Amino acid sequence: MNNDLPIKENPKSETPNSPELLLTDVAFSQIEEMIVTRRLPPGSMISEVQLAVELGMGRTPIREALQRLRQIGFVEMLPRRGTLVSGIDIRQQLELLEVRRPLEELMARSAALRATSGERTNLRRLAQAMIDAAERENMDDWIHVGREIHEAEVLATHNSMLVTSMQSIHAQSRRFWYFHIEQNRAYVEGAELHSKVLNAIAEGDSNGAATAAHELMQFIERFTRSALDIF
Repeated sequence: MNNDLPIKENPKSETPNSPELLLTDVAFSQIEEMIVTRRLPPGSMISEVQLAVELGMGRTPIREALQRLRQIGFVEMLPRRGTLVSGIDIRQQLELLEVRRPLEELMARSAALRATSGERTNLRRLAQAMIDAAERENMDDWIHVGREIHEAEVLATHNSMLVTSMQSIHAQSRRFWYFHIEQNRAYVEGAELHSKVLNAIAEGDSNGAATAAHELMQFIERFTRSALDIF
């Protein structure tokens, strides 16, 4: 593993800081959350005008955000009809896991080697926050902390290409988990495995972090296959 990459506090800082781009980021995050939590359920049509009113912004950032959501498979653009929220395909999720598994291990190993002191402290905090949410079996909190974990973990790699790749993969996974976690009740086991990864990263144990990430992915694959059995 090459640990000689220059460390930046946040790869996102390379993005031009234009107001329009910031609004697009806000719109993307909020619409993604609405789709993940089924406020915009699969099969529903999205109104740009309605979203612009609800989110308090113009239609341009909404339109740009929807294009980004199309790229990660959250929505489909239908000619003469509009924008449709995509369904959730369990078999496609299994294909996603084939891609995700080696990247998760790379991400964990890289973060363990490159994370700053502040990032390690934050990862320890998030490890405990996920355990707490799991013990409460609070799905919204559990998913919210999971999103924070994914963002913090990949940013700690200080690899902008990995950040871009994992943001899309994690978004798809988060949506799948929200849809199926109630049937499987896998809060505690999932939280413990995530926490094991985070604590290994925080300790700078790159081999331990990669091993923990492998164990986490084995659990996630079992979870996904159990959802396939249910449906």
